[in-house]
Amino acid sequence: MAQQKKMVEEITSMEEDFAKWYTDVVKKAELIEYTSVKGCMVIRPYGYAIWENMQKELDTRFKELGHENVCMPMFIPESLLNKEKDHVEGFAPEVAWVTHGGNEPLEERLCVRPTSETLFCEHYKAIVQSYRDLPKLYNQWVSVVRWEKTTRPFLRSREFLWQEGHTIHATAEEAREETLRILDLYADFCENFLAMPVVKGVKTEKERFAGAEDTYTIEALMHDGKALQSGTSHYFGDGFAKAFGIQYTDKDNQLKTPYQTSWGVTTRLIGAIIMTHGDNNGLVLPPKVAPIQVVVVPVAAHKPGVIEAARDLTQRLSKVCRVKIDETDNSPGWKFAEYEMKGVPLRIEIGPKDIEKGTCVAVRRDNREKSFIDLSEVETAIPALLDAVHQGLYDAAIERRKVMTYEAKDLEELKDIADNKPGFIKAMWCGDRACEDKLKEYAGVTSRCEPFEQEQISDVCVCCGKPAKKMLYWGKAY
Repeated sequence: MAQQKKMVEEITSMEEDFAKWYTDVVKKAELIEYTSVKGCMVIRPYGYAIWENMQKELDTRFKELGHENVCMPMFIPESLLNKEKDHVEGFAPEVAWVTHGGNEPLEERLCVRPTSETLFCEHYKAIVQSYRDLPKLYNQWVSVVRWEKTTRPFLRSREFLWQEGHTIHATAEEAREETLRILDLYADFCENFLAMPVVKGVKTEKERFAGAEDTYTIEALMHDGKALQSGTSHYFGDGFAKAFGIQYTDKDNQLKTPYQTSWGVTTRLIGAIIMTHGDNNGLVLPPKVAPIQVVVVPVAAHKPGVIEAARDLTQRLSKVCRVKIDETDNSPGWKFAEYEMKGVPLRIEIGPKDIEKGTCVAVRRDNREKSFIDLSEVETAIPALLDAVHQGLYDAAIERRKVMTYEAKDLEELKDIADNKPGFIKAMWCGDRACEDKLKEYAGVTSRCEPFEQEQISDVCVCCGKPAKKMLYWGKAY
């Protein structure tokens, strides 16, 4: 018999060192491996399978709304990038440049795309001439490069994967409608696919995407009380179209300028799942995104009939979920720890006594509840249990967010909360950029968003005491 692998290594507890806990999880659950390219990572098969499940779900949703996939070049000529002043200024510090082709210096530097607005604009200018050409609802699945100084797997890397939606419309109303339609799609995806509650709102001018008129966001709260921007949708107005000279002939035979949007989510969502649902035993994956939803572990596999019963159970379950059987010679205890580490939502145990009773044992990853399932009912009972795991994860995340959301009515109260109570802080704001800057400098918090669901915490700005215009979520963020 081959020497058994050693038991799953211990993970640093999140209470002891949250950053180390996170790194332990992404490494030991075999989601990523580091590379010789600083700030870049190998996304391993298990990690990529999570992204594939996200991609498949989102791609289906986009196409149901009429979007088509395209693929733009990886390189952007410097002259093209410079056409939209605010946009290029926003990205300049993070741009990677190609200066040589082979051994020859290039006549013009090429930017490795940090985002593709300028490429889409160039394309729209070539293909949009008439109102009949509108709207164009495009999306692409690509990697982008941003030369980040401080990196962390999934959360902030120099190259990352994302989907990048770009649309162009005849009217501002249509473009605004599209921007909010996608924001709602993202929020629903996070909550109903990833079991991750989010706050929907609009960014302040300071936090707005470079070149946008409005940036809408979904903000999630992680285990450590930090916020994570989990998706954004931007309304561009006609600024990019004017900069690139995009015009179309309307029904009245007049030249008009179209309106644009862009929107995206990234592999950062994998980090969001880890930090929203994970625990000190590793990953906890929401069932809908889990590469393996159910693992079948034969107990006392050497005894007659056990492997056959486990295989039969696996075959039956394969019709209703993503299931794997572990027939390796590792001990059941090792297997339990391994699949807990990998966050598999349900573990099914079957041994001689279970076979005698006509049952199997189901163990939930989220709360470790055990239940005995009649073998004749597994095709209905297991999907119901997976739904219960999803709901349990969502409810726990909602409750944690509720406990970690505070209200502040003045500057000192906000600073005290920021220093001592990790989480969201709801506070009023006068709308002045100077106050927003002061809160970051004095209390170390940034504005996360102006939520659509407004509340009246007080009548005055938390910073300056002048009349307040709106309530914002504030916090420390990734």
